[in-house]
Amino acid sequence: MLRGERIGLRARVESDVPVLHEELYDDVLGRSRADTRPWQPTPVGFSPYAVNEPKDGHAEFTVVELTTNEVVGEAIVWGIDSHNRLAHLGLALRPAFRGRGYGAESVRLMCHYIFTVRGFQRAQLETLADNAPMIRAAESAGFVREGLLRRNAWVYGEWLDEVILGLLAEDWAKEK
Repeated sequence: MLRGERIGLRARVESDVPVLHEELYDDVLGRSRADTRPWQPTPVGFSPYAVNEPKDGHAEFTVVELTTNEVVGEAIVWGIDSHNRLAHLGLALRPAFRGRGYGAESVRLMCHYIFTVRGFQRAQLETLADNAPMIRAAESAGFVREGLLRRNAWVYGEWLDEVILGLLAEDWAKEK
């Protein structure tokens, strides 16, 4: 487990799946804002949160409170490119845990994984331009805005802009 001050990132276990599925996947608007794939009804047995074999291209974590071990959300390091030594990150927190600073701490732990554990040189994230909490969490970890993709995401009946944020290993080292 990767441990922060209040939360940790650990491997997903079967008991996490129904919680994540109900609160993150079954929230159609929330899931539509968090994923580039279209939402469709999916039973828990086929959940995108299902426990799977580890894969080289991504690392899936469950975010948990350290004191209670309660599931806070999911963190994903995806698009792992070992040749160019870069990875993307994504985060989704259960509604009851938003606004507590867990997002910023989760981003920092994913950066620790990307830069310290994996030794990569770049981390990147893309988020909707109106997702102020994620942008704040990323910027608090040292990410900088690198671009705007206009009308890049079809979300629940409308086109929305996306922001690209990046962080280099040497800048991460300065932030720590």
